Amino acid sequence: MAKEKTVYVCTNCGQDSPKWVGKCPSCGAWNTYVEEVVRKESANKRPVSGLEPVKSKPVTLNDITGGDEPRIDMQDEELNRVLGGGLVPGSLVLLGGEPGIGKSTLVLQTVLHLPDRKVLYISGEESARQLKLRADRIPHNSSDCLIVCETSLEQIYVHIKNTQPDLVIIDSIQTISTETIDSSPGSLVQVRECSASILKFAKETNTPVILIGHINKEGSIAGPKVLEHIVDTVLQFEGDQHYMYRILRSIKNRFGSTAELGIYEMRQNGLRQVSNPSELLLSQDHDGMSGVAIASAIEGVRPFLIETQALVSSAVYGNPQRSATGFDLRRMNMLLAVLEKRVGFKLAQKDVFLNIAGGLKVNDPAIDLSVISAILSSNMDTEIERDTCMAGEVGLSGEIRPVNRIEQRIGEAEKLGFKRILIPKHNLQGMDTSKLKIEIIPVRKVEEAFRALFG
Repeated sequence: MAKEKTVYVCTNCGQDSPKWVGKCPSCGAWNTYVEEVVRKESANKRPVSGLEPVKSKPVTLNDITGGDEPRIDMQDEELNRVLGGGLVPGSLVLLGGEPGIGKSTLVLQTVLHLPDRKVLYISGEESARQLKLRADRIPHNSSDCLIVCETSLEQIYVHIKNTQPDLVIIDSIQTISTETIDSSPGSLVQVRECSASILKFAKETNTPVILIGHINKEGSIAGPKVLEHIVDTVLQFEGDQHYMYRILRSIKNRFGSTAELGIYEMRQNGLRQVSNPSELLLSQDHDGMSGVAIASAIEGVRPFLIETQALVSSAVYGNPQRSATGFDLRRMNMLLAVLEKRVGFKLAQKDVFLNIAGGLKVNDPAIDLSVISAILSSNMDTEIERDTCMAGEVGLSGEIRPVNRIEQRIGEAEKLGFKRILIPKHNLQGMDTSKLKIEIIPVRKVEEAFRALFG
């Protein structure tokens, strides 16, 4: 008879230990070990002797046929871009996000626009009536979408066998449990075992499965960290509930790039795809306003212009405040040190607040030039001309370092009607500017950029 034993498993990295420890020796996280009951296999099972027949045999790399994976068009350009061109048959996709951010709405409106695919939507959180009320708000054509409310993994496989769907949606993985494990749904071992079983089903039947998962207070997907290693693709649906924009990012993708970005706008009738985010991320009018600079950024393969806002004021308290929304605070402190050391602007006794308009989080280093320009504009209370944008990375010695894909940045600025753009001088090498209608201002140092902006 099988014996039971207890082990402690780290929810962050999956490392197990026979006893509880405060700090994980593998990943260094604190208070992440939880108790888990495992069954010890019976002793009558003999190890493989090497004489048993094997199901597969090793092949050389040259004998393996390559080629692009076939894709399923999701009828959503933003989702297709983030997935790498579409959904791969037999793949397991994990979609994570905060509660109420719109994960179920995104998936439901996507499957309702798949006319030629039989979709099985398994809901473990909402009733069929609640899904019907949500679907009525979304304009859609007649779709072969089957709804079932179930939390047992064994019963889910029965429904899949009876319906033979082309796509399976599970909302959410934290509510699914299997009868073979004596623990509550959402626990560490339940999430791990159910995900591993669903992955095996997806690979054996070549049926794509989309899992919806919650995130914890730290911002990572709830459950064991090994869950992200099991699935093929991890998508993060993020955004501020006070803003109408939602960002779909790819954290992990075995079939595409992880640098892609999809932007949606939340409306009463669902999520609308934002095909040109530059026009939405720029405010309509900022004439006469100081502390505003326009940056030409790139996320994935998509260029867009964003508005950088800064406010510099005298410090009321002893220690000046530093605050950044949508931008790395440590990098902003580094840029402030460059302004003070290399350019001579004294900002040590002033509060500095930085904001990327629209609730967007940008990691592109090319917006460094717009950040320091907005800070200086607010400090001197002098506006930057409305038809001027910029792109450039600022180094520690005050130089403007070159950025990648400068032609796409210039093209996006020219398309939106900008008259001037500041770029690093090194990026002009080998570039044909004769056909451009926008004025190119090459700058080599921060001082040159400030003279071009403020005279």
